[in-house]
Amino acid sequence: MNTKSKKWQLQEAKNRFNEVVRKAFEEGPQTVTKHGKDSVVVLSAEDYRKLEQPRTSLVEFFQKSPLSEVEIDLTRDKSPSRKVEL
Repeated sequence: MNTKSKKWQLQEAKNRFNEVVRKAFEEGPQTVTKHGKDSVVVLSAEDYRKLEQPRTSLVEFFQKSPLSEVEIDLTRDKSPSRKVEL
């Protein structure tokens, strides 16, 4: 997929909508501008589904990690720190 989005002026995008859709499918997201400012993005259903995938929380990520079974001692060492002369 092309990471650089093609920009279309609104009127051009309306007149060439089939091409905008085809390019979104083949090349990646297509940006439509209105009054010179980005307004909407046309993207393929596949790209949209990737954006819509549920994200897991950091806690869930670590719980599902293959390293979740590794025992790590996370207790804090409470021994006094070394003396430093100031």
